[in-house]
Amino acid sequence: MIARMFTVGRFFTNCYVVSCQQKNEAIIVDPGFDHRLEAEKIFEFINENDLVIRFILNTHGHPDHTCGNGIVKEKFRVPISIHEYDAHMLGKLSEKAAEFMGFQNSSPPADMSLREGDLVKFGTITFEVIHTPGHSRGSISLQGQKEVFTGDALFSGSIGRTDFPESSEEDMRLSLKKLVRLPEHFVVYPGHGPTTTIGEERRSNLFLQWP
Repeated sequence: MIARMFTVGRFFTNCYVVSCQQKNEAIIVDPGFDHRLEAEKIFEFINENDLVIRFILNTHGHPDHTCGNGIVKEKFRVPISIHEYDAHMLGKLSEKAAEFMGFQNSSPPADMSLREGDLVKFGTITFEVIHTPGHSRGSISLQGQKEVFTGDALFSGSIGRTDFPESSEEDMRLSLKKLVRLPEHFVVYPGHGPTTTIGEERRSNLFLQWP
């Protein structure tokens, strides 16, 4: 597995192109770019590596993670997937949220709904969906063999905000307990900021010291 990170948009969102080397298949996680110039850099990387994009995956429904969905879908003709509890944030609500927050683009409706325990497969890679609400009701993480994509649940030294509509501090506590049970060598690919490991966050992230 190769995860190529692109930091995009006004909120410095991490958009990932995650690819299978054996089959040259890939997915795009959280295309939060709002301008085609940012999109073109990612598309250039995809073309240079002869990758076949299978689908778009959103870790949650906030515009800074979804506003590029339409650009990607138009380019590659692939479905958009998101947890069922955040699917309502796309489509019409995405247009309103984008306008309110000053984004130029918004997301079409979801094509696929995800749930806890679902398997995301492309090439020879399989990720398991972990429902990690708190930042939003339908936030998810993707667990691989030695990595986890945490969206806005867990960051290096921090966690996602819980003061938004449909956020929950209690849900976040429970979600973090799920994540810290993963092996300490697991690489954490967050929705913002640098990569880290589960072990490093156990040792140094004060937000994981909640009772």
